[in-house]
Amino acid sequence: MTESKSMILGCAGKTLTPDEIRFYGDERPWGFILFARNIGEPEQIRDLVASMRDSIGRPEAPIFIDQEGGRVQRLRPPIAPNYPAGAALGALYRSDREAGLRAAWLLARLHAFDLLRLGITADCLPVLDVPIEGASDVIGTRAYGKEPQSVTALGKAAAEGLLSGGVLPVMKHIPGHGRAFSDTHFELPTVDTPIEELRAHDFAPFKALSHLPIAMTAHVVYSAIDPAAPATTSEKVIREIVRGEIGFDGLLVSDDTSMKALSGDFPSKAASILAAGCDLVLHCNGVMEEMTGIASRTTALEGKSLERADRALSYIRERDAADEAQIRAEFANYFEAVA
Repeated sequence: MTESKSMILGCAGKTLTPDEIRFYGDERPWGFILFARNIGEPEQIRDLVASMRDSIGRPEAPIFIDQEGGRVQRLRPPIAPNYPAGAALGALYRSDREAGLRAAWLLARLHAFDLLRLGITADCLPVLDVPIEGASDVIGTRAYGKEPQSVTALGKAAAEGLLSGGVLPVMKHIPGHGRAFSDTHFELPTVDTPIEELRAHDFAPFKALSHLPIAMTAHVVYSAIDPAAPATTSEKVIREIVRGEIGFDGLLVSDDTSMKALSGDFPSKAASILAAGCDLVLHCNGVMEEMTGIASRTTALEGKSLERADRALSYIRERDAADEAQIRAEFANYFEAVA
């Protein structure tokens, strides 16, 4: 099998350019991620996904997407319905616990139907962040709720729905993005909360679901743990909290390196992320100059990181025998507007 490098990359448009094909073939990312700019017609998406895999000679290479529902949903009508955000599932859960859990599972199972028919095999869901009052709206309605128990329960149901449909879940943003008072797309937030409170509130859903195969980091500084670096580039946060307290031994992926929360040039970002203990560097925007910088400091996927990557892919199992029309009809009982 072709050796892969410790990175997941995007592309610029709806088809790969000759330069992209050549670059991916030379640099061998482990996987790829799609954004709205890459989405056209279903056949175009399938062709794009196939050409990504062909470029690196790995038909099993995972293809990621952010398909949550609400405002973070890359596939839109007519390819997929507009689905409700996590907060809507949380509201249903608060009024009827069983209905909320069932709806969360059904929605994730529908995502799996939508994604797999296009060749997309990993969804950056569930969102396990637990927002506090006044926090940045970067999480906002994406969260299932404002207390750890409901977030854990609904996140578990969502992960199980994806896995039942043959799609990998990616829990985010470990160890918790819910207290960030600024948007990490534009600046780096610092959280000054004592660790005891973080442990009880923010870390709890990740700890409860630490068996899941993949997690994405938070570009957030937790001053009680490491005042000098965000979780993504903090060896202390990753070793002591993510791997230690939370007990997550799955595949750890950075949040997007093109977000403004991370400082420095792209080679130094990639090097810092891997040195801190992340297994994979994520770069999303498809800008060739930035991807070249990432690739210049990204090393071969090997050792423990390769084991985690292989183990994550092993979670893609045979789909259940669920009938899509029945699942859609049942989900419509809870959320008519998106049936």
